[in-house]
Amino acid sequence: MSTPSTIKALAALASLATAVALPLTGGGSAPQGEAATQALVAANRHSSPTVARNVIYIQGDGMGIAHREFLRLALAGKTGELAMNRLPVAGLVHTSSLDPDEAVTDSAAAATAFATGVKSYNGAIGVDLKGRSVTTVLELAKRAGKATGLVTTSQVTDATPAAFASHVPDRSDQSEIARQYLEQTRPDVILGGGEDWWFPAGDPGAYPDNPPKDPTEQSKGTKGDLVARAVQLGYDYVSNAAELKASRSKRLLGLFANEEMFEHRNEGQGGSYDPAVTLPTMAKKALDVLDDDRDGFFLMIEEEGIDEMAHHNNAHLLLKAGEALDETVAIALAFQKRHPDTLILVTGDHETGGLAIENVDANDESGSGESAEDGPFTIKGTSLEFYVDWTSESHTGGDTPVTAGGPGASRLGGVIENTEVFDAMVKAMRLRR
Repeated sequence: MSTPSTIKALAALASLATAVALPLTGGGSAPQGEAATQALVAANRHSSPTVARNVIYIQGDGMGIAHREFLRLALAGKTGELAMNRLPVAGLVHTSSLDPDEAVTDSAAAATAFATGVKSYNGAIGVDLKGRSVTTVLELAKRAGKATGLVTTSQVTDATPAAFASHVPDRSDQSEIARQYLEQTRPDVILGGGEDWWFPAGDPGAYPDNPPKDPTEQSKGTKGDLVARAVQLGYDYVSNAAELKASRSKRLLGLFANEEMFEHRNEGQGGSYDPAVTLPTMAKKALDVLDDDRDGFFLMIEEEGIDEMAHHNNAHLLLKAGEALDETVAIALAFQKRHPDTLILVTGDHETGGLAIENVDANDESGSGESAEDGPFTIKGTSLEFYVDWTSESHTGGDTPVTAGGPGASRLGGVIENTEVFDAMVKAMRLRR
């Protein structure tokens, strides 16, 4: 099917052909041909870009189809739409790993598939089934001269960001992941939580050890003072919103919590979603920094709260995390409007919790404990209410939705493997493997 830009280009080409033919019949002149050529050039200038200068990969960790519909009903209503659903291309992603012992993927194997195009075992970070390092899209972008960034509400060394910028056989080796960021892959922007993995035991950093909200949190790094090492390597280290806003550095490390940037617990047991620096704020800063690179950038953005709240079957806090994610997508869309050579994709690495949307029914079995129904929630703009029910406290094996827009987005339509997300990003940027 011809796009509007294609039709315009064809029309200009037809005008050019007519102008060139007229002199042969004695009815044309050189200025007509020149004008038609200028029209063709103008049409091409305003046509949609075919190569992605920038890629913004956005992940709602644990976000399945029902999660997105829950967010839509609660935040936008039956006739409204989420920002993430306004992207023009939609598909479904198979999420399975190649783990020999487990049928359902974990976040590490899923992120490794997205980041490298290689399926691996659960717990693998940027390595194949034999533990060998496999090149990531972030590394390929870096080789091509592009700026790179990682933004998350989890630890910056957690599974998803780690799989894009490090290579370890076990996802738990988070201090080694941090070391590799600094000394090997060197993302230009690293923003999120997880300060405890950057400082050795006994050095609390900016966030105190054993805080009242979670006394188990304390510094436990195994590679020395990695924040000091980052500063030596030219990173500007920031630890709060004011410092982040004030920074003018092109290399930025921001750690805004001991571990995740929220507290994930069961309903009524002290859980909260109130990051010291919000995901939209981190994403906007990352875009401001990375956009200065003349070769473009690759940016990975993750909202971890969706997954963690689903693990606890806590739909109320999941809703808050999902709202932050969609606000972040809106920021990315605004950026894309100014920079149409930007590919944006939004997906989930797996589904968590077996979430279901149900009518209010006093006779329905609501379960107990973590598995109890959550609600009621109101469909925005109506008086209708619904409940959220759960079938699991773990990951499930269903496909996850992907929506995309920009150069190369069409490769993400239909039913695809998670490894094809890597292929789509690499081809969109025309990176050399």
